[in-house]
Amino acid sequence: MQLAKPAYYFATLALVLASSTVAAQGPGPKGPGNGNGPPDKMQKSNNSQRAPGYERSPEDRSSGSAIEISFFGDNHRRIAGDYYNDMFRRGHCPPGLAKKNNGCMPPGQAKQWRLGYPLGPDITFYDLDRNLRIRLGDPPDGYRYVRVASDILLLAVGTNMVVDAIENLGRY
Repeated sequence: MQLAKPAYYFATLALVLASSTVAAQGPGPKGPGNGNGPPDKMQKSNNSQRAPGYERSPEDRSSGSAIEISFFGDNHRRIAGDYYNDMFRRGHCPPGLAKKNNGCMPPGQAKQWRLGYPLGPDITFYDLDRNLRIRLGDPPDGYRYVRVASDILLLAVGTNMVVDAIENLGRY
């Protein structure tokens, strides 16, 4: 009978270890989000966290390239263009733009930002003027407006990722 007790303890220990390994792995690949749920429900739950206008092309999904979010519409572009054109006509240039014969222009450097990528730490950006922010309306939660040279960017807060832009304000 004494030989049975060590075998019993060994079997019990083996069962405990086996069950803890299975519990640590969690449930199998069932349910939405693991490729087995209905596509409509998965898409709704995935898009609920994204900014309005979020669209990702099939090429982006397969290549892992940058995500593009289209937030700025024609109305935003018109408002920003009108605002800066009024300022330029009065001879005022916002910080970072130099006064030239034909208005305010960015310094002769190339565009230093890209859609879908964070701004580099060496890129100077400015908060938008309060009056322009009011005219444009609030950005989506988790985003903010900034100006880099003659462009208005929509940045993701925390990562400074450029998600949309109004470019070349001096050319309106």
